[in-house]
Amino acid sequence: MANQHIEEVFVEGRRGDLLGIARSASEGTISQLDLALRPIQRPGDILEAIPGLIVTQHSGSGKSNQMFLRGFNLDHGTDFATWIDGMPVNMRTHAHGQGYTDVNFLIPEVIANLRYVKGPYHAELGDFSSAGGVHISTYRKAPVNRLQLEVGEDSYNRLLAMGGVDIANQHLFAAIESQYFDGPWEDVEGNAQKLNGLLRLSGDDSQGLEWSVSAMFYDNDWDSADQIPQRAVDQKIISEFGSIDDSLGGNSRRSSLSTQFRHQGDSLARSWGAYVISYDMQLWSNFTYFIDDPVNGDQFEQRDKRRIFGGHWKQNWVGGGQEQFRQNVGLEFRHDDIDEVGLYRTVARQRFATTRQDSVDQSSAALFYELAWQLSERWRTTLGLRGDYYTFDVNSDTPLNSGEANDSIISPKASLAYSLSSASELYVSVGRGFHSNDARGTTITIDPVTNNAVDRVDPLVRSTGAEVGIKSQPVDRWNTSLSLWYLKLDSELLFVGDAGNTEASRPSRRYGIEFNNFFVLSDIWTLEADLAWTDAEFSDSSPDGNEIPGALPFVASAGVTAQAPNGWFGSMHVRHFSSYPLIEDDSVESDGSTVANASVGWGRGNIKVQVDVLNLFDSTDHDIDYFYASRLPGEPAGGVEDIHYKVLEPRQWRLKVSYAL
Repeated sequence: MANQHIEEVFVEGRRGDLLGIARSASEGTISQLDLALRPIQRPGDILEAIPGLIVTQHSGSGKSNQMFLRGFNLDHGTDFATWIDGMPVNMRTHAHGQGYTDVNFLIPEVIANLRYVKGPYHAELGDFSSAGGVHISTYRKAPVNRLQLEVGEDSYNRLLAMGGVDIANQHLFAAIESQYFDGPWEDVEGNAQKLNGLLRLSGDDSQGLEWSVSAMFYDNDWDSADQIPQRAVDQKIISEFGSIDDSLGGNSRRSSLSTQFRHQGDSLARSWGAYVISYDMQLWSNFTYFIDDPVNGDQFEQRDKRRIFGGHWKQNWVGGGQEQFRQNVGLEFRHDDIDEVGLYRTVARQRFATTRQDSVDQSSAALFYELAWQLSERWRTTLGLRGDYYTFDVNSDTPLNSGEANDSIISPKASLAYSLSSASELYVSVGRGFHSNDARGTTITIDPVTNNAVDRVDPLVRSTGAEVGIKSQPVDRWNTSLSLWYLKLDSELLFVGDAGNTEASRPSRRYGIEFNNFFVLSDIWTLEADLAWTDAEFSDSSPDGNEIPGALPFVASAGVTAQAPNGWFGSMHVRHFSSYPLIEDDSVESDGSTVANASVGWGRGNIKVQVDVLNLFDSTDHDIDYFYASRLPGEPAGGVEDIHYKVLEPRQWRLKVSYAL
C-alpha cells in the first residue's frame, strides 16, 4: 500500500483498528508483537493471524499450504494475493496450480507486520485478490541481535541467527535459519531440510530518502506422506500415519534480489522498486494410486523452473485544506520467464513418460489510481480505478497447444466511510477484481493425454464484490469490526485430485458475515476472538449440484496471550472450522476440525526460554479432506470414490532457547 499514513500506523500498532484510514471494515494490521507469541508448526501458520483465514497442509512440510478464506478453498493461494517486501509470492502458470503460494521461505522472526485486506476493493491489488490479500513487510533494521536454538519431537531442530550492524550511515541486517524435521509418519521419514537466508543493506538521508537492497535465499528438500483414502485405514491396510506411496516428496529453491526506495516530502511521497526472482521446484505426488496405470502406478512429477522480473513506481500526495484530498497513483510490471513447466509420469521419482512439457513467457503491466476525499468532517470516500494488461506466449511439446494470447481488464473500486464518533466508523465498499488463468489454458486445443479437442479458458476472470460494515472501539481497550459481504466470480478455480492442480470451473457466488474482536484486558492479558460464516454456491444450475467443494461455511478462532512484568509470558490459540461439502451435491461432507496450540516461557535480560505445545489436546481431527476416485491393488479398474484426508499431526513439544547478543 502506498498510503504513507497507513505505513506509519503499521510501525506502531498491534492488531490495529485503522479508524479514519481504512477503506473497508475488513482490513487491518498485525505486528510482530502479536506474531512473536503465536505458537506455529509451519511458517504458513503465521497467516492464520489474519481473521477468518485457515491454513492447513495435505502433504510434506516443504510444500505450499492449503488455505481457506471467505468460502474459498484457495488451494495453495489462488484468489488471495500475497506479497513480501514488494515482491509477489503467487506463481502464475505454476506446475502444481494457478496462484501457487509457497511461504516456507519466510523467517517468522523477521516479519515486521502483516497488512491484510479482504475483497476486491483496493486498487493496489490486482491478480489473485478477489478474496483479499496481504503485504508482508520484514525489518529494515535488526530489532535485536539474536541466536536461537529449538528442539522437539520427531527429530525437530532449528537454528536461527539474526542481527545487524551500523556501517557509517547504513545498516546491514542479516538472518539465517536452518531447520530439520522428520514428522510423525510411520513409513516415511520427512527428512525435511531447510535453509533460509536474508541479507539487507539499508540507509536514509536528511532529504527524506530511504532505500534498501535485499537478497533472499531458500532451499528445501523433503519426503512426504500425503493424503490417504479412508477405506485403507478402515481395512487396516495402513494406519492414519501411513502411506500408500512412500516415495513422494519434493524440493524447492527460491532466491531473490530486490531494491526499494522511498522519498517522503511534506505533501508528496514517492516509492519505487524492482526485483528478480529465481525459482525451481520438483514435486512428486500420487493421489489416485493405480487408476491410470495399474502396473507402474499413478505417481507423477511436476516441475517448475522460472525467473521473474518486476517492479513498481508509486506516488501519493495530499491537497486541499486540511489535507482534504489524498491521491495515489501507481505503475506495476511483471514478467515470468518460465523455462520449464512440466508434468511427467514417474515410478519412485524416476521419469518414464512425459505428459506435457511447456515453456512460457507471461507478462503483465498495470496502472492504478486512487482518490481519498474527505467530503466533510464525518464523511469520506475513496475512489479507485485499476487497469491490467496481460500477454501469454506458450511453446508446447504438442505444437497444436502452442500459441499466443492477450487480454486486458478494468477494475473500478469505491468505498464510503461515515464517522459515527471518534471511536466508530461505518463503511460501504464495492469493487471489481480478477484472477488470471493458467497461460497453457489460453492456447490449448487438444488434451495432451486423450488427444480430444478442448475449449480454451478466458485469460482473465472477473470478480465483483460488495461489503457493508463497521469498525469500532466501544470501550478503551476493545477493537471490533463487523462486516457483511458478497462476492460473485465468473469462473471458479477448483482443485482436481487426479491431476494435482487447479482447473477453471463454473461461475459462483458467495456471501457471509465476519465478526472480529481484539481485547486488551490489562497490561498483561490480551484476547482475540473471530467468527466467520459463509454461504457459497455455484451460481449456474447443474444436475451434479451447486455446492462448492472445500467451501468452509463456518470458521472460529480465539487466542489469549499474557506478558507479565516478571518475565513470564504465554499464549493459547484455538481454531475451528465446521464440516464442509466435498462434492457438488453435498452428499459427502468433511467432519470439520478443531486444534489448539499453546506456549509458555520466561525471559529476563538476554535469555528467553519458551516451550510450545502443538495440537495441545492431541486432536485426531483431519487437517484436510477431499473426495474423489482412487484405486488400490485388487480394486475395480475405475477405482473407488472415497474421502482422502490427512490427519492432524499428534501433540508435539518444542523447546526454544534464545540469547540476545
